[in-house]
Amino acid sequence: MNVGFLLEMAAEGMPDRIAVGSLEGGITYAQLLDQARRTASYVRTASVGETPVGRLAMVDLNSDTLPVLLFGASFAGVPFVPMNYRLADDKLRELVARNAPALLVVDPPVAERIGDAHGLRVLTRSEFGDQLAELPAAQEPADDAAGDEDVEESIAVLLFTSGTTGAPKAAVLRNRHLASYILSTAEFGAAGEHEATLVSVPPYHIAGVSAILSAVYSGRRLVYLPAFKAGEWVRTARDERITHAMVVPTMLGRILDVLEADGTTLPALTNLSCGGGPMPVAVIERALRLLPHVDFVNAYGLTETSSTISLLTPEDHRAAISSDDPAVRARLRSVGRPLPGLELEIRDAAGEPVAVGEPGEVWVRGGQVAGEYLGAGGGDQSDGWFPTRDSGYLDAEGYLFLSGRLDDVIVRGGENISPGEIEEVLIAHPAVREVAVVGATDVRWGERVVAYVVPSSEVTEEQLQEHVRVRLRSTCTPEQVHFVDTLPYNETGKLLRRVLREKAQETANV
Repeated sequence: MNVGFLLEMAAEGMPDRIAVGSLEGGITYAQLLDQARRTASYVRTASVGETPVGRLAMVDLNSDTLPVLLFGASFAGVPFVPMNYRLADDKLRELVARNAPALLVVDPPVAERIGDAHGLRVLTRSEFGDQLAELPAAQEPADDAAGDEDVEESIAVLLFTSGTTGAPKAAVLRNRHLASYILSTAEFGAAGEHEATLVSVPPYHIAGVSAILSAVYSGRRLVYLPAFKAGEWVRTARDERITHAMVVPTMLGRILDVLEADGTTLPALTNLSCGGGPMPVAVIERALRLLPHVDFVNAYGLTETSSTISLLTPEDHRAAISSDDPAVRARLRSVGRPLPGLELEIRDAAGEPVAVGEPGEVWVRGGQVAGEYLGAGGGDQSDGWFPTRDSGYLDAEGYLFLSGRLDDVIVRGGENISPGEIEEVLIAHPAVREVAVVGATDVRWGERVVAYVVPSSEVTEEQLQEHVRVRLRSTCTPEQVHFVDTLPYNETGKLLRRVLREKAQETANV
């Protein structure tokens, strides 16, 4: 099965249901299938000089064209490659050049930034739409000579890593990985005709890809925001009567600010999934209070695992928020339990499983797990197991608690200290709105603990240090607390710890 088959099923079972856009003026599943097949026809005949294109790439904001490109690439039998339009011009040119020969669909300003792109056929989004309109209605693609096994093994999507520690790597997601994820997490045609998903995460993020596949297979309408802005998100959710959405924790906090300021409750919203970073308990408690009718899900996943691998369900949220048992209440800051069909273990540095409650690295295995990079194979996978490079532990009931990236661990005097553990204590202080903890070089201890705090009210460094000291061991007390107006996040809401580490190091070297 390739991912295009998911759209064919939806178009056959729900041809007249709106698939993408507003109820008035959106396109149906039958129309989406037609546009995707036209795209495939165009890609099959496209070339750069005499060389056929081998990929369908995109450097653009969210738009209704995104699912057309994803499914069109699938029907054409080439990888779909959405890329980060926020990269610096030189980095963007390097990245698009790595995908040649390719057909590249771009936002008009991107075409100017790329310049003379060798090995690429570049079309703006509107030019691409004009090309499709001139093509005859596409028929069902002819059977490919490749067998089912070859189709399943073919590359569906390439997603590039951020490249913060080197050149971006292309994570490989094959048709079998994405199909495994969708078939195990969604039910075909289960969505009501009134249901709609609001997508505001970037198109080059795994959540943007999985949102398309999940919505189409379920029969849920897709509504796009070009980019996230809290006020626009709330307005669109209200006007389009959005029922489902996925946001990252920083987005959720800003959405709640708007809801409180406007007095809006979003009565149509029924399901809100959060992921992409640690969920502060104060934020989810506030969300449950402001939106009591909404089912909240906290999801943990990676690009290399085709999206979500564990979930804290709505039932888990309600049980935790209403419980007097500290162990159950603590699950509000967990990412729940693994999805059915997945195996998850916590392992030590030697790769051996650890006991319940013991920290280590999260390893995962299952049909949706790729763990592969273009030109680099599957890395250090062992017997299908993928090491996530995330640290965490499992409680007695199998709930997963994350501590952060292994690279984020602070080693002070030979002791491993989790930044997440300190952040959880600091964020509970009523004067702390946001917080991040990093390590900086220290002559005496190897590393020192440094905290960056966005305050919500007046508070001193000494007060926050004492707040940590009485709740954690003294070695976890920040030697320095810096008060800042904002913390650095990328466009998906992930904290840029490297930026803070650089700042902390500058201070340490003074």
